[in-house]
Amino acid sequence: MVDAHGKAVGIACVNCHATAKPNPQINRGDQLLKFHQGLHSAHGSLTCLSCHNAADYGSLRLADSRRVEFKDVMQLCGQCHGHQLESYKHGAHGGMNGHWDLTRGPRTRNTCTNCHDPHAPKFPLVQPIFPPRDRISVPLPERPVQKTHEYLPTKP
Repeated sequence: MVDAHGKAVGIACVNCHATAKPNPQINRGDQLLKFHQGLHSAHGSLTCLSCHNAADYGSLRLADSRRVEFKDVMQLCGQCHGHQLESYKHGAHGGMNGHWDLTRGPRTRNTCTNCHDPHAPKFPLVQPIFPPRDRISVPLPERPVQKTHEYLPTKP
């Protein structure tokens, strides 16, 4: 979008979508594209319909046109951000919320959009100081096998 002087201006989606009521007259993908003409994605040449499902506003769409729920946004983001998706799958990206002991309550994980706004990314690219480590399938240290429990401390 440009201002009155022709200078490019970034406008977050929530500037309108958090305050304006939807226009029921604009309800098809081609109409939405025309209405949003002039807005540019922070994701380069992608358009709204690169990720949003024009046939069902309650879902997203993958590159192969398969429908995906908003709660599974990692599948969508992972199409281009594969390294981050892999570190997410192994526990190094995205935090846990809730309870470790599931008898005390549910456990959930953050998704990409809990921290990153896909419409206006705020975090610059950062190379981790240490490479992500798999916190789930880390091999256990070698233990002696000749005598059972030999590696445990003995009582004085």
